[in-house]
Amino acid sequence: MYRNNRDSVPSQQRRIKPTRRSVSGAYAFRGHSEVEFESTLERDFIMQADFNLNVLDVIPQPASIPFRGGNGQEYTYTPDFLVYYRLGNHTYHNYPKPRLVEVKPEAEWRLHWRTWLPKWKAAYRYAQIQGWEFHIHDESRIRNQALDNIRWLNRYKNMQFPVQDTHMLTEAVRDAGSITFEHLLSRHFLGMYRAVGQTHIWHLIATRKFDCDITKPLNQNTELWMAEYE
Repeated sequence: MYRNNRDSVPSQQRRIKPTRRSVSGAYAFRGHSEVEFESTLERDFIMQADFNLNVLDVIPQPASIPFRGGNGQEYTYTPDFLVYYRLGNHTYHNYPKPRLVEVKPEAEWRLHWRTWLPKWKAAYRYAQIQGWEFHIHDESRIRNQALDNIRWLNRYKNMQFPVQDTHMLTEAVRDAGSITFEHLLSRHFLGMYRAVGQTHIWHLIATRKFDCDITKPLNQNTELWMAEYE
């Protein structure tokens, strides 16, 4: 699987310990690896990344970066995540750069930005050397319509449906290329079966068999197409 232009892959540099001041834990990323978080905002960031088909992997606490603080003392800074993206339709000469991410509530970074600026500058320089990008994400980039949709879809994730019905729906969407939720539903589920059909389609979106524009409200007019993993 393609990650970036380096042979080595960073590993977690700092273990996250339980704390009374915030919510910490581990998120089951793609159902096969645990990504640790130490706040609900970090958890929500991972949840969005997990749903995003362009995201290949998320590494928590990926690097220890030395920097000099405003007081002249030497410190070490560990950003929250490193996000790897799938190559997709890009070429190896124009690949989507891995993103080093710091997740911080807006109120905190606005209050402390002068103090934190030296470590963020160090992270920016470090990312450039690695061929990555460095970004700070607050609520405005995480807690949005997409996250609301993902949370809502989670209720359908672990449901089970007849294999033949799943095959029927996936073949219909594959053949159409793109189809509205209502059109797909009305073609295959009538009368008393309509409610079951709706649930089944939401399940296929939640489990990433179908894709849609997750940044818009989900409704009967939502456009669906087959999810693609490049």
